Amino acid sequence: MLTELSMQEFKKLSIVIPCFNEERTIHLLLDRVLKVQLIHNIQKEIILVDDCSTDNTSEVLQKYLEKNSHANFILLKHAVNQGKGAAIHTGIAKASGDYLIIQDADLEYNPDEYNLIIQPVLDGFADVVFGSRFIGGNPHRILFFWHSVGNKFLTFLSNVFTNLNLTDMETCYKLFRTDIIQKIKLKEKRFGFEPEVTARVAKIKDIRIYEVGISYYGRTYEEGKKIGWKDGFRAIWCILKYNLFVK
Repeated sequence: MLTELSMQEFKKLSIVIPCFNEERTIHLLLDRVLKVQLIHNIQKEIILVDDCSTDNTSEVLQKYLEKNSHANFILLKHAVNQGKGAAIHTGIAKASGDYLIIQDADLEYNPDEYNLIIQPVLDGFADVVFGSRFIGGNPHRILFFWHSVGNKFLTFLSNVFTNLNLTDMETCYKLFRTDIIQKIKLKEKRFGFEPEVTARVAKIKDIRIYEVGISYYGRTYEEGKKIGWKDGFRAIWCILKYNLFVK
């Protein structure tokens, strides 16, 4: 049985940002994160996890943190590249906020929408909130048809086994009660994080999961997009594995 957290207990939001070769955009993303004013004076803890970048991401991060020493930054580094999921695991373990949200290091998702995502929590309804790119009237960049088909298929397949009615299982924006997510022993080190965490959260008794519409400013591969078709097949395996074979 889950115990509820009151609005008064939501004082800090941990923002976990996995980074790999994002030297061109990471400073712009961090500018946006710093500018966000969370409602009810909720404070921000910004956890950056450099997954052994091979470009100048590490140097860019170090200089940015030195210039913004007033902000609550935590910088963590992997000695070897382990994958986005592994970077998220590292950030989750370090988080001290009451709630935690995942933020990609590129500019595909808008930090100004944090308040939209935390509202169901503040209203006393949610323990977990997914930000859906496929509902609501917010802006969405028009890109790859087959990517959208793949996302919807993976969400459908996930829903079949979790018995949820999500519209966007693969979304980056997922908000969790920190005490809940830190108790889950996550395994997937790459993009399998999304179907795994969805399956595991769905199995928690009395969990309250909500979904809100968000905007999406997608990237092309030339602009730095990393996920590929192999990750789609891995996601299918993860949906089956964590729903059928892992308790």
